[in-house]
Amino acid sequence: MGNPLARLKRRGAKDAADEAAAGVPDLEADATAESTGEESATAPVATDEEPKKPRFAPQKRFGAWLGRPMTSFHLIISVAALLVTLGLIMVLSASGVHSYDADGSPWVIFGRQVMWTVVGLIGFWISLRLPVNLLRRTAFSAFAITIVMLVLVLIPGIGHEANGSRGWFVIAGFSMQPSELTKIAFAIWGAHLLATRRMERASLREMLIPLIPAAVIALALIVAQPDLGQTVSLAIIVLALLWYAGLPLKVFLSSLMAGVAAAAVLAVSEGYRSDRVRSWLDPTADVQGSGYQARQAKFALANGGVFGEGLGQGTAKWNYLPNAHNDFIFAIIGEELGFIGAFALLALFGLFAYTGLRIAKRSADPFLRLLTATATMWVIGQVFINVGYVIGLLPVTGIQLPLISAGGTSTATTLFIIGLMANAARHEPEAVAALRAGREDRMNRLLRLPAPQPYSPTRVEALRDRLRSRPQTAKPAKPAKPARPGKPTKPAKPAKSAKSAKAPPKKPPRKSRRQPQRAALPAKARTAQRSTRGSGHHGGAARQGQAGGAERRRDHGDGPARRARALEGQRYG
Repeated sequence: MGNPLARLKRRGAKDAADEAAAGVPDLEADATAESTGEESATAPVATDEEPKKPRFAPQKRFGAWLGRPMTSFHLIISVAALLVTLGLIMVLSASGVHSYDADGSPWVIFGRQVMWTVVGLIGFWISLRLPVNLLRRTAFSAFAITIVMLVLVLIPGIGHEANGSRGWFVIAGFSMQPSELTKIAFAIWGAHLLATRRMERASLREMLIPLIPAAVIALALIVAQPDLGQTVSLAIIVLALLWYAGLPLKVFLSSLMAGVAAAAVLAVSEGYRSDRVRSWLDPTADVQGSGYQARQAKFALANGGVFGEGLGQGTAKWNYLPNAHNDFIFAIIGEELGFIGAFALLALFGLFAYTGLRIAKRSADPFLRLLTATATMWVIGQVFINVGYVIGLLPVTGIQLPLISAGGTSTATTLFIIGLMANAARHEPEAVAALRAGREDRMNRLLRLPAPQPYSPTRVEALRDRLRSRPQTAKPAKPAKPARPGKPTKPAKPAKSAKSAKAPPKKPPRKSRRQPQRAALPAKARTAQRSTRGSGHHGGAARQGQAGGAERRRDHGDGPARRARALEGQRYG
């Protein structure tokens, strides 16, 4: 028989299905819809389609990240870390053969580079914590000390000569190049000097006289070593200071032309320099002599191709390419990492340039703005020259690739100047407000950095900003003073020049009663009247007052006459 309840349920379900197929409305569903009322009308309709995502969501997120207060600080730290890491890897790969031939161990040059990198990282951390005021106060003293070091390094027995240049101090087996310290000291002092003089509205002569003679002295001492690469680097710093300080274009162009002329003279003054220039102009002239190094660098880049031969698998470093770990390390990068690796390195330096100019643009302190822009152009200028002579666009000058080439003093000073740039990034107005408001930043907490001080303008800057922000409203014209009763007014003088003719006309004063009578009198009569009025202390004014009173009594009566006599008595004694 089965369960009767189950049969009834199946029958009801079958009847409902038949009614739905026949088009009979479901009364229970209608009743439920009417009971819900407005809720059913406003309920969202479920669809199978997913909501559309915004088309430019990644771009918006990237733009929001760029607008954060600490983005510049994080960018400069990240780029510096990547460049230092890549530099250590490539120095280890490019210097192993030369180090083994010279010292019997493939780790000697790499160990020195690691040591100088540690020194540079310590200097990087110190420059991050340096107060800006202390940096500006000690700028000139530091530059003067480096000038003394440049003089000492030229003395035989104190300075060490290598590769035909006496420009190193050797202490306990470690060499140090004072010209690298001179560059960074001059950049700091020059930025401080120009920023201060610019705010004081100094003349062009006052801005150039301390800067240009100091630069000439430093350049002359570096040329005396001689070291053409350091000379060109210092010239880049001088030109960057002049450009970003906003000096007239003729000053910048004249300085640039003077620098080019001096470089041309230096290029032909020594035999090895002129040989380099000739080999650059004609690479096939001396392929086994002065043009050998540049030719082998091009062979190394050609062997790398697009993807390279692999890290550590290059052949140019096996004594085919001289100075493969130093001046021509970019050729080893192109050989082992290929075009992709070389382009990635140049992209990193491009990101460094963007970050430096971003920090300079967002800085409120004129000194930090000028120093950051100058340091950026210094590093990028060295990159341009090094890559230029490796690929054959420029003659060989011996300038190293920053943070990549094996050079102890160069690496340490570059890390110090990048630390100053990161310090400037922490002093951006938005970053100062965020850090002083207690916003957590993992990098600042990891480096144990103090809160930056907000920029406080000097009195001159504050006064200038106040004058600029003050609205300039036209002053209302003063109303003309009414003429006193009884005193004649002088007629207006005719215009004496075209300048006074352009002035707006003044309101005519109110005419007194005696003005028509005065104008009607001839000149001799008015002169006699003035002489009579001037002798009022001897009785003449009293008689004139009596005559005037009698005349006024005939016109206006006794009351006004008495008031007129009293006024004339007070006026003329």
